[in-house]
Amino acid sequence: MDVLFNSVKALVALAEKENKPISEIMIAQEMMVSRRTREEVIGQMEENLKVMEAAVEKGLEGVQSMSGLTGGDAVLIRKYMEKGDTLSGNLILDAVSKAVATNEVNAAMGTICATPTAGAAGIVPGTLFAVKNKLNPTRAQMINYLFTTGAFGFVVANNASISGAAGGCQAETGSAAAMAAAAIVEMSGGTPQQSAEGFSIVMKNMLGLVCDPVAGLVEVPCVKRNAMGAAKALVGADMALAGVVSRIPTDEVIEAMHKIGQSMPSALRETAKGGLAATPTGKALEAKIFGGESAGRDNTTS
Repeated sequence: MDVLFNSVKALVALAEKENKPISEIMIAQEMMVSRRTREEVIGQMEENLKVMEAAVEKGLEGVQSMSGLTGGDAVLIRKYMEKGDTLSGNLILDAVSKAVATNEVNAAMGTICATPTAGAAGIVPGTLFAVKNKLNPTRAQMINYLFTTGAFGFVVANNASISGAAGGCQAETGSAAAMAAAAIVEMSGGTPQQSAEGFSIVMKNMLGLVCDPVAGLVEVPCVKRNAMGAAKALVGADMALAGVVSRIPTDEVIEAMHKIGQSMPSALRETAKGGLAATPTGKALEAKIFGGESAGRDNTTS
């Protein structure tokens, strides 16, 4: 498959050489790979954006999963925000609430857009629809945000993993949070290199995160990990925009994530046999939901 880039180093170099944002490089690559027109490529991403928007709105109205493990937390966070006396500030909590809303919709078997997986689907839209209220982007800029996340996600998927079963939750929510940070930087006027720094800063702080879904369901702790991933994405973007750099190059950070994932025992890679899933409460919840049947069920993480 012919591509314009297959590493972050090549992506940034191309964006700098052509004096274009990363989103434009990704659009060109998608056109090349899919052999579709620019209008078709952008049109598809517009549809993805609509799905994300609908999921956020539905989740903020309040949903409940069939298992009863998750639901309603997005509403609780919004009510807390309305008091006007939050510690972390409305922008972060706005992103957190919308990330949670999206993942609660996923847990309730609603329609979401995997970014890069269903289990990590809340972070990109959560941050996008939060920074929208601050940066007032056009619809085209919001679509570009998704292309920027896609560019970094493309590199991760082709050089490491975005699967919890293969690389732990660092590969899912870690990748999603880092992808979001890169896109926030671009939407905020940062350079392609600063987007890469934002990605690295966040990914480095998600390394080693295990995938241990209670009862094998993508609910606990998945929903709350999306919440924290959204918060980290915003902080990482701010750090990059401030001029903070990662001493380890982005591609090496991605490689490290891949190797860490490979070294994780299977109990910590989506099998529901370790971590939080193996706690007394985790096992009790599984027994309550499935009547003592074996774990390993999920509602699609990747």
